Amino acid sequence: MDTKTTIITGEKNWLEYTAITQLKALANLDGVVKVVGLPDLHAGKTPVGLALVTESKIYPHIIGNDIGCGMSFYSTEIAARKMKLDKWVMRLNNIRELADLETANPYDEPSPIYDLGTIGSGNHFAEFQLIDEIFDNKEFAVLNLDENMVYLLIHSGSRGYGHSIISDFREIGYEGESAQAYLAKHDDALKWAKRNRDIVADKLLDHLGYIPNNRKVIECSHNFVEQQNGLFIHRKGAVSTEKGPVVIPGSRGSLTYIVKPLASAEHTACSVSHGAGRKWARSLCKSRIRDKYDKDTIRRNKYKGRVVCHDTNLLFEEAPEAYKNIETVIQILLSQGLIKVIATLKPLLTYKG
Repeated sequence: MDTKTTIITGEKNWLEYTAITQLKALANLDGVVKVVGLPDLHAGKTPVGLALVTESKIYPHIIGNDIGCGMSFYSTEIAARKMKLDKWVMRLNNIRELADLETANPYDEPSPIYDLGTIGSGNHFAEFQLIDEIFDNKEFAVLNLDENMVYLLIHSGSRGYGHSIISDFREIGYEGESAQAYLAKHDDALKWAKRNRDIVADKLLDHLGYIPNNRKVIECSHNFVEQQNGLFIHRKGAVSTEKGPVVIPGSRGSLTYIVKPLASAEHTACSVSHGAGRKWARSLCKSRIRDKYDKDTIRRNKYKGRVVCHDTNLLFEEAPEAYKNIETVIQILLSQGLIKVIATLKPLLTYKG
């Protein structure tokens, strides 16, 4: 391993050779000080699950087109005892696209622009969750969480807006005024992505028959550039340790972890994992598990939760088996002294576009 590259992993954590090779290649880019692979590292057009630090240059292709992709975690202010799962499933099954729904709380921007108010496909989702276990009562209270309430986790990004930005920045690296021009648009995309998730949350509650009263508890971006002490930290599928508690989900069939990052660690570029990370390529999923599920069981999870998705292929591509073990990822972060666990949540109803 070269001196610029660090990989945070453990004995039980499988990392594919392609992802490691891609990560090492990034260390050779001009101006790179450090590149860190986190436990959820996996291959992509550029590897996902990394933090890359540069002195002068910004590399938009590392962030990709979904600038601002991240998680927003809300309290719906709906008591768990009042939730009617079958009714919610029926109502969500009746919509094909969130773009078809009007939001109960209109914002300044018209919804059709760049798919505002939509989740997207792939690994993006909206998931209603219940508190499973509390590990740190003090931090749980600081977040003003209530184990008797329903929570909503939205994973989405800047949709068409982010794509329009990356199409204007096709060169490998930028510095000086060009870098600042990218950052200005990048920062707008971060705001856009957060607004998009807020609108999605409002639309879902409104469609289910509730007055949207979502209280945002946690906000964390996964794909973004941060300026710090004269350096640029590029995060692709990673979250900052310096912005408060974060949410680290597994697959739709596993627990989600609310964690508090601990003292910033230079060896991880002040970053921790954003999720479990893919284990299988999408093209392999259906052939490997199609005999395990039927049309009904593929839409359920081991926590007696339900999945609403109109794309059968996507159901297989995003099956729990396609992802690494989230408990393994969390244990590695714990062993490195990077986090402490506040609570876990179990999936109740997962909606995918």
